[in-house]
Amino acid sequence: MGEFELIERVFRRRADAEPCGAGVELGIGDDCALLAVPAQAQLAVSTDMLVEGRHFFSDVAPQALGHKALAVNLSDLAAMGAQPLAFTLALALPPERVRAAGADTVWLDAFAGGLMALSHAHHCALIGGDTTAGPLNISITVFGHLPRGQALRRDGACADDELWVSGTLGDARLALEALRGHITLPPALLAQARARLERPTPRIALGQALRGVASSCIDLSDGLAGDLGHVLRASNVGARVDADAVAGLLQTPVCLTAQQRRTYTLAGGDDYELLFTAPRHRHADVQAAARAAATPVTRIGSLTAAPGLVWHDAAGRTLTGDYAGFDHFA
Repeated sequence: MGEFELIERVFRRRADAEPCGAGVELGIGDDCALLAVPAQAQLAVSTDMLVEGRHFFSDVAPQALGHKALAVNLSDLAAMGAQPLAFTLALALPPERVRAAGADTVWLDAFAGGLMALSHAHHCALIGGDTTAGPLNISITVFGHLPRGQALRRDGACADDELWVSGTLGDARLALEALRGHITLPPALLAQARARLERPTPRIALGQALRGVASSCIDLSDGLAGDLGHVLRASNVGARVDADAVAGLLQTPVCLTAQQRRTYTLAGGDDYELLFTAPRHRHADVQAAARAAATPVTRIGSLTAAPGLVWHDAAGRTLTGDYAGFDHFA
């Protein structure tokens, strides 16, 4: 199967099956796609790359991989409070992924199925990209829009703001440790945790509901400790975080030491939840936004004028420990 036959059969037909949103004036089929952004709106753009062996295991189900490839990009839009519009896909494929008996491309069809199912769910149209032979590498650029001046940025947090996180934390890291053979999980619990690793939920609705309420926001891709550090540096503030409240957000019912729970939830990575701040007087508004988005949120701490990040337990005692986020070059 050649490049253009692959694009036509596996991707373009699926893209054409879902009508493009009003903002896509020209999709796949020309040198460029054409997008129209609503009046008084800003375009939000983000790119993420997934590399086999670095970001996912070689035996991951292709449908799950397609889902995650787009989900991590949609999560960036969620963190800005943006509405998804469209995306491009650059895909490097090992020849054996497309070289099969006859025209059977089971792996590619499953990958595209997972990708396009999430695309359709969020009305985010595939509008182009590129394919080539090479080590398995997936790069997506996503486009969204939001009202001008309402983006949830990292640099808006203020001292005494409350610190919140959506959903659950640590289950993806739990799955990773089990898949690496560092811990043992019963099959049912491994499947539950692995779903959080390979099929994260982009919090699009929550991000939009927090516009005008949250003072800053970031998505948790590399671990709470590392990603919170980005907000603190951008906003020139510090934070006190209840490590026990965070540890309680691990959903998979498994017996772990207190240190394991803290490590997985504070520095786990691959959670793709939203970490955000809001003034104390907006506490009820945060809860209302969470209800509107049907997404649970938990207050895990507060910001301080003094720089630095302090972890404490449920009794308020300061904890020692070096928690660091994921480093793509480590």
